[in-house]
Amino acid sequence: MLVSIADLAARLDDPDQVVVDCRFNLQQPDAGPRLYAEGHVPGAFYADLDQDLSGRRRPDLGRHPLPEVASLQKLLSGFGIGPGSRVVVYDEGGGALAARLWWLLRWLGHADVGLLDGGYAAWCAAGQPVSKARPVPRAGSFIPRPGSMPVLTTADIEASLGTGKILLLDLRARDRYLGRVEPIDPVAGHVPGAVSAPFSENLAADGRFRPVEDLRRHYAALLGGRPATEVACMCGSGVTACHGILALELAGWPGVGLYVGSWSEWIRAAERPIAREV
Repeated sequence: MLVSIADLAARLDDPDQVVVDCRFNLQQPDAGPRLYAEGHVPGAFYADLDQDLSGRRRPDLGRHPLPEVASLQKLLSGFGIGPGSRVVVYDEGGGALAARLWWLLRWLGHADVGLLDGGYAAWCAAGQPVSKARPVPRAGSFIPRPGSMPVLTTADIEASLGTGKILLLDLRARDRYLGRVEPIDPVAGHVPGAVSAPFSENLAADGRFRPVEDLRRHYAALLGGRPATEVACMCGSGVTACHGILALELAGWPGVGLYVGSWSEWIRAAERPIAREV
């Protein structure tokens, strides 16, 4: 699931490999496409979080709903992704945004997808080549099989409140979880009963994932013996939550659910309870 800089560099000319740049800035939506135009891994396609990796917004949904399957199929086929493709995704560094495409591909049944450990920053720091050329769209034959990863709805989370049936891990920064700050959504706090598990704790100081044994100890303490089937990850809008799902699978808990709507959907209805620890 993690691809090293050396591994990607050694296979840049592999016709069966597809690289996708997922750089994006939630507060500056035009930053990702601009950075891609200024330079990217040679041959990499670009996937925009808002335009490509999210669906149409509605007043009752979170900020980044799941895309329509047909739209994803068209996008991924245009990248040349087919049944035998090895896909590598990356963002600026730690993978918090690229993990969304990693998860979407897994949700659609494509197992051979990895995240570039350390991202574009590590690629450049290693002196690897960059390009401004946009690859020519390909004629792939992506076959979607949606439902290959578990998804939880807001109704599922509401039904589990107070029952202990689902351990909900909140991957946002701890101050957002506590309700001390909220730079993106109009309401601060967290879902009652959710446990703080910032995605940044999956990473070492250099922006790469921590060793598997470290991740295993970290999540074992949070899960307390629960199986993956009783665990779900959330964040602000279902994006960085995917980072937690990837880390949990690395640590030995595959199949953790994603609360797609996450905090930005939870707060759409005023009657839903909110917890704060300020």
